[in-house]
Amino acid sequence: MTEVKLHGTWASPFSFRVVWALKLKGIPYDYVEEDIPYNKSKLLLQHNPVHKKIPVLVHGGKPICESMIIVEYIDETWPSNPLLPSDPYERAQARFWINYANDKGAAIWRLFRSRGDEQEKFIEECLEMLRIVEEQALGDKKFFGGDEIGIVDIAFGDIAHWLGVIEETVGVKLLGANEFPRLHAWTNTFKEAPVIRQNLPDRHDMLVLFKGIRARWFGYSSSSGRSD
Repeated sequence: MTEVKLHGTWASPFSFRVVWALKLKGIPYDYVEEDIPYNKSKLLLQHNPVHKKIPVLVHGGKPICESMIIVEYIDETWPSNPLLPSDPYERAQARFWINYANDKGAAIWRLFRSRGDEQEKFIEECLEMLRIVEEQALGDKKFFGGDEIGIVDIAFGDIAHWLGVIEETVGVKLLGANEFPRLHAWTNTFKEAPVIRQNLPDRHDMLVLFKGIRARWFGYSSSSGRSD
């Protein structure tokens, strides 16, 4: 039995933020799949009594909650293969973009939960977020921090894999190669890295799940392809 345990769900980008950090560090862990939102385990509720959500990392019996807080905890506890820059200014910049990913990246999920006129608003929010990430955060670098995957890449990981699934589910196209050439190239580079490629949820399975969720929310058949 390992001293590290992760409570998560298979289709959550927030769970995978923690998975990627653990894998990049080479840390062995036990994984506990949670049935969210319908059948949360007693352990999950015990470990995260405030928000009652995943992911939760349990290290030596002590729970840590919130995905990017967990990632920073992992980086500080196991300092080899650092995810945060060593320079104080660069570290502050990384934390700025982590905060941006958590704040503005939520537009992707609001888009998924919307339709009609409300959906148009969230499309614009997503496009503005992608423009800022393209022009201000990524620039001409291979990864957000340079030549190696770092903590900001982990924070924006849902753009690389989940955004495409949401685009297909909702019936829109946001991250075009012509409109966002650097960010589009980053998504491919990020997903092609072995540690990421080997730790991504199946796209088809996610499409089935996400289309089914929207069908239940909006009262239509997920097989009809309707997305408005």
